[in-house]
Amino acid sequence: MTPGGIDHWLQAASLIAATCVSEDATCIGTGLLVRAGQFNWAVGLGACTAGIFLGDLGLWLVGRVFGRRALEWSWVRRRLPETRVDEWGQWFDRRGMSAVLAARFLPGTRLPVYIAAGMLGRRAGRFALWAFLAALLWTPLLILLVASLGNAVVTPMQRVLGAGWAPIAATLVVLWLTMRILQQCMSRIGRAKILACVSRLWRWEFWPAWIFYIPLIPWIAYLAVRYRGLMTLTAANPGIVPHGGIVGESKFDILSRLPAEWIIPSALIKPGPLELRVAQLTQTIAERGWQFPLILKPDAGQRGAGVRRAQDIDATTRYFEAHPQAVLVQTYHPGPFEAGVFYYRMPGEARGRIFSITDKQFPVLIGDGVSTVESLIWRHPRFRMQAATFLARRNGQAETVLQLNEPLPLTITGNHCQGALFRDGAHLMTQELEDAIDAIARRFDGFYFGRFDVRYNDVNEFRAGRGFAIVELNGVTSESTNLYDPSWSLIHAYSVLFRQWSMLFKIGNRNRRRGQQSSSLVQVIADARCFYRRRKDRLVAD
Repeated sequence: MTPGGIDHWLQAASLIAATCVSEDATCIGTGLLVRAGQFNWAVGLGACTAGIFLGDLGLWLVGRVFGRRALEWSWVRRRLPETRVDEWGQWFDRRGMSAVLAARFLPGTRLPVYIAAGMLGRRAGRFALWAFLAALLWTPLLILLVASLGNAVVTPMQRVLGAGWAPIAATLVVLWLTMRILQQCMSRIGRAKILACVSRLWRWEFWPAWIFYIPLIPWIAYLAVRYRGLMTLTAANPGIVPHGGIVGESKFDILSRLPAEWIIPSALIKPGPLELRVAQLTQTIAERGWQFPLILKPDAGQRGAGVRRAQDIDATTRYFEAHPQAVLVQTYHPGPFEAGVFYYRMPGEARGRIFSITDKQFPVLIGDGVSTVESLIWRHPRFRMQAATFLARRNGQAETVLQLNEPLPLTITGNHCQGALFRDGAHLMTQELEDAIDAIARRFDGFYFGRFDVRYNDVNEFRAGRGFAIVELNGVTSESTNLYDPSWSLIHAYSVLFRQWSMLFKIGNRNRRRGQQSSSLVQVIADARCFYRRRKDRLVAD
């Protein structure tokens, strides 16, 4: 029996089970208990090693027994997309034993390597030998290191938290985080991930939206009081339903209200049986003389989610399968330029104005003839900030080596969260452009506030108010996206955002005085919940 009165076998069984939850935390906790004399060091080492080894075999067996069916499991799909199975398997073939050892020490690689190895039929005996050797190297190193150096962390924690389990738990967390950081530092990509994470502290354009908008909350509260209600903003665009463009509005319906000669040719594919939807699109292509590629997007969507470029009818069929809701189909405008033109007009006034212009720049990866797409993305000081988005989109090409100076576009969507770089486009502003935008906007009855996203192929033509095509028009929740210009200060960005929201409430208030009804808060919340529930289902399907 041990000093704590627990049988060694029960200790071992508990540790083996714990490794199934978190191998690293179990090893660190075991090291701390060995240091405190609560665990026999031999039992701890043996049980943790056995648990880790069995877990590795389990991952291999998942790939071996369930094959590609395992890729349908959400837990596996998040870590091992189907398009990367062959890549990991080839990596395993090239490296053999070193692949297993590397996967043991490098975070994020063990699950895809081991499952891919089992799925592609790698030799079970050889894999088991390598996995056992990796566990023998890793487990004693971690446990004995924690047992030897644990006092350096435990003692300060005890001074702050006192005696008992609290300092032990705090030490476990600190050591686990430290180990994860050290593991990340062992690879170039890992170091790039740490750098990207840390630089988000001051690169505010990449902050989560809910953090960025916190300072705006008191300002919106003030505007709601001043203009007699939070829902005053829903009266700003009575021509856009529902709620002036807060959520759930139809892109196709909005485009249909604009002059046809100024919009990109579009068609709406409504929900229904897959065969009928494909037939409808095929008929549309034939009648209108459209050519592939085509742009597909959810008719009610936000922030560029679900936008795809389809190269043929098979690609559109797959897209319809994944998106059973209404889909907007547009011809592809090659650009190469795109801008966001933010417009407003006070109700009752004959003329509107351009509030701002955003010059959208699309990220392009340039090959060096040696590095993979994944490593090039993580190496780039800007692209690494949105590496997860780019790699998900280019998943099948992550291990591709681009030729010297070979370009690879990373996104076709002029949306910041999808990877586009936003610059202030004040240099594009001219009286001719403002006249053209105002003339278009005034032909949309009930539109006063929002952003036109447009594509064009000649800067001088665009500045002259000619040669551009409207991709879409966004309503009251539009942003003056020039505020994401990385050269701007945070204070400058907030000044633009605050002025934008002031204008929105002022327009909504004037429309209410003219008899326009605003939406109820209850209905807006209900519609938003319904929209985001459907959007979540679409993203899972993607």
